[in-house]
Amino acid sequence: MGNPCAVIGVGQTHYTTKRLDVSIAGLLREAAVRALEDAQLTWDDIDAVVIGKAPDMFEGIPMPEAYLADALGATGKPMMRVHTAGSVGGSTAIVAASMVQSGVHQRVLTIAWEKQSESNATWALTVDKPHNASLVVGAGGYFAPHIRAYMRRSGAPDHIGTLVAVKDRENALKNPYAHLKIPGISREIVEMTPMLWEPIRYLETCPSSDGAVAMILASEDAAKKAPNRPAWIHGTAMRSEPIFFAGRDTVSPQGGKDCAADVYRQAGISDPRSELDVAEVYVPFSWYEPMWLENLGFCGEGEGWKLTEAGATAMDGDIPWNASGGVLSSNPIGASGMIRFAEAALQVRGLAGEHQVDGARRALGHAYGGGAQFFAMWIVGSEKP
Repeated sequence: MGNPCAVIGVGQTHYTTKRLDVSIAGLLREAAVRALEDAQLTWDDIDAVVIGKAPDMFEGIPMPEAYLADALGATGKPMMRVHTAGSVGGSTAIVAASMVQSGVHQRVLTIAWEKQSESNATWALTVDKPHNASLVVGAGGYFAPHIRAYMRRSGAPDHIGTLVAVKDRENALKNPYAHLKIPGISREIVEMTPMLWEPIRYLETCPSSDGAVAMILASEDAAKKAPNRPAWIHGTAMRSEPIFFAGRDTVSPQGGKDCAADVYRQAGISDPRSELDVAEVYVPFSWYEPMWLENLGFCGEGEGWKLTEAGATAMDGDIPWNASGGVLSSNPIGASGMIRFAEAALQVRGLAGEHQVDGARRALGHAYGGGAQFFAMWIVGSEKP
């Protein structure tokens, strides 16, 4: 782990379908300014900037980071971009944390974003070699067979995905930044929406959002000067695996299991369900909650859907998942993983507002990307490790 590192500032934009009032640079600066205000710092206090986003094809703008240095106060300072598909928000935060943990920098600004309104991510994911249309049609078409395989393997009843969709959308009503807010959301409303990729219905999917999120990561000395309680990083881990290989388990990827085992080891956690107080987990399609409950070791194989059905992951359950509303409620793809990390930090700082989980002391942030092949996780706590 190296030197202690903490989150001392968090800034988010409001997530919405279209932010036509700002450019990409303006969108990022909005989040960065809010993070600086949280930490009561200026641009001059930042030593380096680490940015991350999903594939350039999602917005149709190659190498957008090349023109962002001025907007992010990075002129004359180290600046780098991270890219690991949909998990990029999480891996970007980990790379930024490593710069502090190594002792190279005292304060690092890390930021991730997506402006999906400037292109079409679903069709960007649909292009096949070299420019032919694929029958998969977006991420949902790719992951739906994995979900059906999970249902067959676990014996999960059809309504479990609906329960997750209702829970996360109810949580989103308490989050001022959330994109989708549906008052009176119910199972009946979800079940009336069209089937997009069997078994995934329209309201069991994530939206296409514009938005950005930023964090200020600081050394121990810098964190002591912060005006608000810091979120101390107890462990970070990244893993990846090829998208195709013989015997690959697409329902519960080995990369996810290994990533979880590593971050738990660093944080001294043997039972995540009882030792963590809240989790922000990358669930872009509602069925991935029970699938990741198993993959991340919160329960045994085939038991994830039972935890969801019993209400264990609800706000009043013993291990709340996605109190912010999660990816199902806000999905600026390149930022979605970092939002999970930032929301975990807000929870242990006691600054999550109406969706604060009482007494949260340790929280998990999780991101995955590609064909469920890239994973990034961190655990943050209210106490220095």
